[in-house]
Amino acid sequence: MDPARSILYNSNMNSSSRIHNYNLFGETAELADVLHVETIRARSELHDWQLKPHRHAGLHQLLFLTHGGGTAEFDGISYPLQEPCLANIPRRVVHGYQFRPGSNGWVVTLTCELLDHCLQEGEGVRSPLETAGVVPLHPAMLELARSLFEEYHRQDFARAQVLRSLAGALSGLTARAMQEAADAEQSSSTNPLFAHFEQQVERDFRSRKPLSDYARDLAISPTHLNRVVRQATGQPASTLINERMLREARRLLIYTNLTAAQIAYELGFSDPAHFSRVFAKGSGVAPVKFRQRQSKEGRGDP
Repeated sequence: MDPARSILYNSNMNSSSRIHNYNLFGETAELADVLHVETIRARSELHDWQLKPHRHAGLHQLLFLTHGGGTAEFDGISYPLQEPCLANIPRRVVHGYQFRPGSNGWVVTLTCELLDHCLQEGEGVRSPLETAGVVPLHPAMLELARSLFEEYHRQDFARAQVLRSLAGALSGLTARAMQEAADAEQSSSTNPLFAHFEQQVERDFRSRKPLSDYARDLAISPTHLNRVVRQATGQPASTLINERMLREARRLLIYTNLTAAQIAYELGFSDPAHFSRVFAKGSGVAPVKFRQRQSKEGRGDP
């Protein structure tokens, strides 16, 4: 195991509930040495596909999910991960992941010094990069990330220059994606259809109400509703409904003594086995295992 991966590995071996700060690389003036790329699988598989909350003092990470899914948590806020997507994690942001088994993609780690080298002052690129979040992964960014991963594992002439250039391009495209997401969120706040849909979801997510009924109540077609929700969030309407249900399921598993079957009925499922399959697909583990894991972490068990 190379030194950078070794430090990353060790950062996830501590079961303490407190948040740790981790560094990946030693002090160095060589920009090519302050960039690290690895697959999502390489680390997640070692820890049962769960990386506990932690933060990096001087490192910026970009996570490119190409296969699978799961949930990310950035500074206490939960984000669904659905392929393909990009997660932007600025320095000092507390972040953790629960991946579905078999998920993959790449994690690109950049030092703040490298970002300073790539970004020009006064161009407005730094501000959107300082916001943590998850956005859809554009095909152009997917190809750049793949190229960066391949170049990182070569020892060809001009490797350092190529790595710096690819990192700069990825940083710029990430800033663009984050800014577009922020603009869409701002515009969605003025869209009464989306606001009414959110109110409906909050009221009816326990009833397993089909998407067509949500659309009918808004006097629009399901296609139109999906278009409105995608413009606001980048995701289909059904995903928002399902994520709200899963969030409530996780809350009930953590904070109540209800059985998985009782929670299934509470959330509108007629078949507890169906609920278990839906929960496992969305959360990466079955309800019973999710509760056991949360209980162990609460006790501080290894």
